[in-house]
Amino acid sequence: MLDKANVIDTDKVVVRFSGDSGDGMQLVGNIFTNVSAGIGNQVSTFPDYPAEIRAPQGSLGGVSGFQVSIGNEVHTPGDLCDVLVAMNAAALKANASNLRQPGGVAIVDIDSFKESDLKKANYSTDDPFTELGLNAQILEVPVTTLTKAALADSGLDNKSMLKCRNIFCLGLVCWLFDRPLDAAINFLRKKFAKKPAIFAANEKVIHAGYDYGHNIHAGVSTYRIESEAARPGIYTDINGNTATAWGLIMASEKSGRPLFLGSYPITPATDILQELAKRKDLGVKAVQMEDEIAGVCSAIGAAFAGDLAVTSTSGPGLALKSEGIGLAVIAELPLVVIDVQRGGPSTGLPTKTEQTDLMQALYGRNGESPVAVVAPASPTDCFTMAFEASRIAIEHMTPVILLSDAFIGNGSSAWRVPDADEYPEIKPNFVPEGLADDWKPYDRRDDNLVRYWAIPGTPGLAHRIGGLEKDYKSGAISTDPENHERMVMARREKIARIAADIPALEAIEPDGADTILVGWGGTYGHLRTAASELTAEGTPVAFAQFRYINPLPANTLEILSRYKRVVVAELNTGMMADYLQSRFPSLTIERINKIQGQPFKTSEVKEAVKAIISK
Repeated sequence: MLDKANVIDTDKVVVRFSGDSGDGMQLVGNIFTNVSAGIGNQVSTFPDYPAEIRAPQGSLGGVSGFQVSIGNEVHTPGDLCDVLVAMNAAALKANASNLRQPGGVAIVDIDSFKESDLKKANYSTDDPFTELGLNAQILEVPVTTLTKAALADSGLDNKSMLKCRNIFCLGLVCWLFDRPLDAAINFLRKKFAKKPAIFAANEKVIHAGYDYGHNIHAGVSTYRIESEAARPGIYTDINGNTATAWGLIMASEKSGRPLFLGSYPITPATDILQELAKRKDLGVKAVQMEDEIAGVCSAIGAAFAGDLAVTSTSGPGLALKSEGIGLAVIAELPLVVIDVQRGGPSTGLPTKTEQTDLMQALYGRNGESPVAVVAPASPTDCFTMAFEASRIAIEHMTPVILLSDAFIGNGSSAWRVPDADEYPEIKPNFVPEGLADDWKPYDRRDDNLVRYWAIPGTPGLAHRIGGLEKDYKSGAISTDPENHERMVMARREKIARIAADIPALEAIEPDGADTILVGWGGTYGHLRTAASELTAEGTPVAFAQFRYINPLPANTLEILSRYKRVVVAELNTGMMADYLQSRFPSLTIERINKIQGQPFKTSEVKEAVKAIISK
């Protein structure tokens, strides 16, 4: 093996793959991420889907991206990429501002920079690199030509050969970062197991890209990243939606209740349905319903029948499910509602991320309909919080809304597959033996005001529940005003008492900090990194992230009241800030908000915090 010149030793590096929708950027990004996670690197990814799925080829509106940060102490996909792979002129133009300058490396398929390509990408000159003002190492690679040359004897048609260009770039990037090809080739072998000719072509092309790196070794910087000593176990790269599905399966096993999912496919939550549909071998019942209302109603039926019942959706679907969730509230049934949030009202921005649905989750139902609300903080945390949502739903007999988002749902992290004994048993509140003669459907002999779960078909436990208000004692239909108020307050108090059954709020509290940076859900990585960097730079800032939102952890006020300023950063107009301010009027709450369909950049959070402190 030739020695590499200009080797950069670093603890983390950011790579961004970019090209047309359909160029396979998500595929090569996922493969490179898996390879890196497999050798012990921490990873964080950001699949950036195009705004226009069917945009014209080579246009700015159809650019698809996949960004990954690999290394040690990785919490975000990174603000700027160290290496940008641009498959065409539009991809370079759309992502030039994302490249670290100076010091970055841009790898471009120069075959896709012809006059017609520049015109489609709205360049005004025939020199795109000067026009964009790039101050970086530019590696002009004839990817298309080299891919075709490698496959000249393959028998593939021109269209099929062009589909392999991304794998050539993957081979080159694997060389650039000294990644072994074996894992990548195994991934391709599994993906194309039923298409041996396509696998053979991609195997040949990935070697061609890797070998090209050897041939230009003196002309570009390469990177060496040391792996952290990892806790023994099985590691993989996992995205948030898959982790959510697996967390539900673990909860089913730990509760002894069959898992049922009734869902309509909707971007960006569809992968949860698709993953669970594959798991019939684990007893999962996944049903693709015709619409959102059917999805939630089927899950309510499953909950009544004794299943761990789940429905998954995104924001517009959550709105459609609101009446059904209200039924689950008044019937006091365990129901898990997964909302993978996206940007905008109505159809909005299906492929983009935002924290749009907090108020809808908290209050978006008619009447007084309180539910528990939780939010995972990272792709891997989706596993834990899906488990927790299931546990709370079953043990407290309530609907639980899990607020994921497109960033962590589609994004991925390196994950150690947990042992089953690392998670507690989930204990359903079944009607105790011997109580049948003295039991009513809304009996609350539990200190947490939890009604018993009576499984249909159990001798002596025949009962009826529904959407009309019930008598507090007998469970019969009641329109008595005082009884209605008592039932409303009981359902509210039942949610409030969950606070005794969730972890306390944890904060990172450096000495000298008078400001705490607060977030919720998928902003965790960017906010934690921003607080850490500010502290290292001499401006100590504390940090806390909410994963349990309703109820809030019991020590929330105790933690937040220690600080002169509470800065809430979120990808909306200030929903969590409003919620905390309403709960704790004594706090001084400042806000950092972004509503662009994109995650925070660490740099913009830091600058915003500095501006608030300096006021």
